[in-house]
Amino acid sequence: MKRILICLILTACVTGAVYSQDVSVRSDHPDEYTVQQGDTLWDISGRFLDYPWQWPAIWHANQQIENPHLIYPGDVISLVYLDGQPRLMVDRGQRMVKLSPEARVTNRSAITAVPHDQMAGFLRNVRLVSAEEFETLPYVVANNEDRHYSTNTDFTYARGVSGSPGDRFAIMRLAHIYFEGKDGIRVGRDPGHGNKFPINKTYRLNQRFRFYHRGEVIGVELFEVGQAELAKTGDPAVLEVVTGLDVVAEGDVVVPLDTIGYPEYYMPRAMDAVPGDLKVLAVQGDNRLVGHQKIVSISGGKRQGIEPGHVFSSFRAGKLVRDDVKYPKESWADATAWSSDKVVLPDEFNGHIMVFRVFDDVSYALVMEGPRVVRVDDLLKHPDETL
Repeated sequence: MKRILICLILTACVTGAVYSQDVSVRSDHPDEYTVQQGDTLWDISGRFLDYPWQWPAIWHANQQIENPHLIYPGDVISLVYLDGQPRLMVDRGQRMVKLSPEARVTNRSAITAVPHDQMAGFLRNVRLVSAEEFETLPYVVANNEDRHYSTNTDFTYARGVSGSPGDRFAIMRLAHIYFEGKDGIRVGRDPGHGNKFPINKTYRLNQRFRFYHRGEVIGVELFEVGQAELAKTGDPAVLEVVTGLDVVAEGDVVVPLDTIGYPEYYMPRAMDAVPGDLKVLAVQGDNRLVGHQKIVSISGGKRQGIEPGHVFSSFRAGKLVRDDVKYPKESWADATAWSSDKVVLPDEFNGHIMVFRVFDDVSYALVMEGPRVVRVDDLLKHPDETL
């Protein structure tokens, strides 16, 4: 079946923003590379460049071929020098197809910047709402037959639901609470055990949460556990669970389906200036560290100038250690050293992450690559920094 292209468009405004970078070409780059099915822009550019996000700075669109900004399996990418500057060019041979200006359709899918399918589920299933909005959300008060959990085809009962029979809703669960602490944005969890939260939402956030984590709440993170259709209105309303990523439990909240549109492509690039206090807030799941193609949240968003496609280097902060070589414990040198017997080790590079969804003060990013796992509280720096 023919599919409309989901393409990577290298727009002039983005290209202009990165031309000022000093492009670093790999010493072992191939002279040319034939694009394979399953390749991503990140993979291809990584064969030629030390820093894959610098791709737009050396991309040369050949205006003599159809769709010069798109890359397809079978295209040949070559590195050439024009006026002493490196340029990547595409040779499409005889595979050009003339199409009407109204629609461009092909049996082949263009290469995208990053594996979008790795992010699609997370894009649909996570939201960040204000504390005030969270307090007004409808919530599951009980499940059919007094069950602790409901799943596909089961009924669940919710209070505060408005709508008509047949309307579909997302059932979501509280994951993290982001708040403004003394040293910037921090992450708090409801101190209740497991995923079952008390029915009194005011108590959950205002009393229980603030007792443990004092500070202004800037966002409440929800993740989808399933979807349900309104079977019968009332208080409580009757909902039938129609899809499930997890079980539905008492205290889960009921929200309209997400209708936010998302980009068809993401252009990897660096920020002109990285905020000095940017760090990893939380990682996918209940872990404290994640690896390749996993999701992290970071302590910056629209207010800090962060946009989808921005790439950062993730560093583990250097440890403060004792110098036991020159200042052995209980030695005279140690006794008279004051603070010189301590030294802060350099920050350690863990990997690169790319932002794909942005809220006011918090963003979400995908781990792209790296020698080590990305951790909670990692420091985020310009992507050119790896030492």
